[in-house]
Amino acid sequence: MTVAVVGAVAGAGHVSGRGLEEWAEPVTNERNTPLESSTILIVDDHELVGTSLALSLRAEGEDAVYRPAPSAAAVLDAAVRAGTGLVVLDLDLGRDASGTVIDGVQLIPALRGAGWRVLVLSGSSNASRIGSALAAGGFVWVSKNAPFAVLLTAIREARAGRSAMPPGQREHLIELFRRHEAERAEIRAKLGRLTPREREVLGELAAGKRAQAIANQFVVSLPTVRTQVRAVLGKLEVGSQLEAVALYRRIG
Repeated sequence: MTVAVVGAVAGAGHVSGRGLEEWAEPVTNERNTPLESSTILIVDDHELVGTSLALSLRAEGEDAVYRPAPSAAAVLDAAVRAGTGLVVLDLDLGRDASGTVIDGVQLIPALRGAGWRVLVLSGSSNASRIGSALAAGGFVWVSKNAPFAVLLTAIREARAGRSAMPPGQREHLIELFRRHEAERAEIRAKLGRLTPREREVLGELAAGKRAQAIANQFVVSLPTVRTQVRAVLGKLEVGSQLEAVALYRRIG
């Protein structure tokens, strides 16, 4: 078995709920279907983590190789060159040279399209985020806090077409993600009711500014800002500025 460890340092952004429809069913079809290839590709941005995992796998008789990658494109290129098999994918892959965050979830559809079965390895405890990775095509999820023996078992089970996750957990996590996306869509729709100036006022409130400071910034009267704030509250269907700011922050 060949184990290639790839460090990724470039990336993308958010996965929409559409990923569930496009990828969940194909993952279902992979169950009980052993992989023809024994190759394992490990994608992680921390060299120490990747190297340690490679050494641990070598101790189990596996052939581990570390190949750093400078971009998401390089990761996908490495996957194509490695052939097909099982990829152990970290979800949080750092930033590229320009500071752009890379989200491992965004690599899943392309990796699957290249013929890889995806084992999601993440230190995140955010159930919705884990669900997004599974909805995007991840076959199984393992916490980075799990013992090596658990990960090794999950790898071997996934390669055989079996999930090491408890019955129903995958579906539960995906459902949480779907609910989260539905809530985000509702918030975006409400924010879409705001005028450009009302959106700016809400942004300043989220930044911690008071109404008088906002009035001074936009060179308008305090009553004008207060009227705009009342309009924001009405359109967002909330009763306070704190609630309005909380909604605004939930979609980043």
